Amino acid sequence: MRPFPAALAASIVGVVACAQPAHAQSVEGGRGVFAARCAPCHGTEGGGGELGPSIVARIPLRGDADLEAVIREGLPGAGMPPFGNLSSAESTNLIAFLRTLRPRAGTGPQRASVMLANGSSLSGVVLNRSAGEMQLLGDDRRAHLLRETTEGRYRAVTSQTGWTTYNGQASGNRYSTLTQITANNVGRLTPQWVFTLPNVSQGQVTPVVVDGLMYVSAANDLYALDAGSGREVWNYRRPRTRGLAGVAARGVNRGVAVDGDRVFMATDNAHLIALNRFSGALLWEAQMADWRQNYNGTGAPMVVGDLVIAGIAGGDEGARGFVAAYEQATGKEVWRFWAVPARGEPGSDTWKGNAIDHPGAATWMTGSYDAELDTLYWAIGNPGPDLIGDDRLGDNLYSDSVVALDSKTGRRKWHFQFTPHDVHDYDAQQPIVLVDGTWQGKPRKLLLQANRNGYFYVLDRVTGEYLSGTPYVKNITWASGLTKEGRPIVVPNMEPTHEGRRVCPSLEGASNWYSASFSPRTGLFYVQTNDKCGIFTRVDQTWESGKSFMGGTFAAAPEPAQRVLRAIDFQTGKVVWELPQFGNVDSWGGVLATASDLVFFADDSGAFAAADAKSGKRLWSFQTSQVWKASPMTYVFDNRQMVAIASGPNILAFGLPAP
Repeated sequence: MRPFPAALAASIVGVVACAQPAHAQSVEGGRGVFAARCAPCHGTEGGGGELGPSIVARIPLRGDADLEAVIREGLPGAGMPPFGNLSSAESTNLIAFLRTLRPRAGTGPQRASVMLANGSSLSGVVLNRSAGEMQLLGDDRRAHLLRETTEGRYRAVTSQTGWTTYNGQASGNRYSTLTQITANNVGRLTPQWVFTLPNVSQGQVTPVVVDGLMYVSAANDLYALDAGSGREVWNYRRPRTRGLAGVAARGVNRGVAVDGDRVFMATDNAHLIALNRFSGALLWEAQMADWRQNYNGTGAPMVVGDLVIAGIAGGDEGARGFVAAYEQATGKEVWRFWAVPARGEPGSDTWKGNAIDHPGAATWMTGSYDAELDTLYWAIGNPGPDLIGDDRLGDNLYSDSVVALDSKTGRRKWHFQFTPHDVHDYDAQQPIVLVDGTWQGKPRKLLLQANRNGYFYVLDRVTGEYLSGTPYVKNITWASGLTKEGRPIVVPNMEPTHEGRRVCPSLEGASNWYSASFSPRTGLFYVQTNDKCGIFTRVDQTWESGKSFMGGTFAAAPEPAQRVLRAIDFQTGKVVWELPQFGNVDSWGGVLATASDLVFFADDSGAFAAADAKSGKRLWSFQTSQVWKASPMTYVFDNRQMVAIASGPNILAFGLPAP
């Protein structure tokens, strides 16, 4: 069993309090059920066995109803079978017995005092420990990462360069100035550690690293890790919300935001929580929206000044999108921008029909920020129902747009709509990359996006002026081009039909939410792309709570498709080089560029790979045999550059061999 520090107890007090003392008769009846059904895997007292982990520390984290659901439905992703044939009495008695389980003597929190290499001492609670290392919550209430020296003392270790936000920087460009790993030595890159997220099949998180602590998440499940070894420092977990609609119900969470002593995460039921980043103790919780209206939370929040800013998911279920800002210290809401105007508000005339009541336009993609302009840029999702436009005639603002917002008030400064009246699910929730560069011989603040609709856009991010739009995939059939204002020239008869309509790109898009990257050294924009067409089939439906509101189904077109890493010259929109991959074109992995002219990317074959940023030549790969759903990042820990990515249920960290 992993150590469970007393400092973390505050995060579960509310849940533990709901457990009531059990009658002795119920407990004894439950002991027999446990012995017959559970003990062969989890041990006689729940402390773990050959076939199952300890459950002692997990029981207080679940209410009685949640425990009963787990017992009856199992946890298939974790290998636990369902026990749906238990009687109501057996289930009640089993839960009563589970409430009596306690850690074995000597396995709880332990204090330690260690001598440091500089001669000073450090005391606190041991969070985790293995040969040669220790993770300690000091009496100063901070987490300390320690390595044993040859003298039997410990030295403190941490990260010299972190990855402090979802995209590494507020500009959203997934570019790192680190140069320790180069084209000459990348071939020597090897795995350094692995951490497996329980109950996760395909992680979508991008790790965040601050002062040596790495934060990785799944739905309602957040871990702080020692970024040098992958050892757990603390875990905050709460039960998943049952009856939830949307991707959060499948365990998706893409990451966190960190500032000061706080770490912020969206929960599956569209709440925003703040935890102490050293102990995992819950500091505050704010409800962003009612999950019963098909809202859910999946995206990584963003810190701007003293605010933490978050969007919501649920657009494919008809939830009305918004971006909201909260005080870091208290969780009090400061402002809210609605992605779709309400009836009667300016812009509502672009929704002719009743679909405006359940309009979609979700906002879960993490935004980008320009501190000089004090402007926040946020991508808006597709309108709902996704594949039916009959009851929402018009452009459907501000769906499929990027909006520029004043960070202090949420006031809209400008917007640009990529795909008006979208009926192909071509949302705009792709990375928004901010670049300070030269445009037609003059310095200009630019915004770049490889949109899902197949066009690569360059905008002036001060004014929102459209500057350029060029195709970046081989086949686009829904539009024949863009006007001088950037509006698509829509091809007739491309709407989804009941029989199915072939359209290019596919519903997955020419690209999607996974990370893109821009290198100021090469002037190239790197993005994973799909040369793929799809069949869009209309299915008439009305909005219902707890159900999808797609308005159709989709499938890949029968012709061959291919995943291609492309490098785009933003000045011309032309593709400078391509790196085709082998696979089923069903992966969702992103890219990372570094100042040593490397591009790390999630290959469609399941490999994690690196290419030369100037030529596209493949230089290194490591096969994981997983379908990618995540994007890479990099940091320096204890003076060694590491590259990390979520692969299946695992967080993998790579580095060069130790000197």
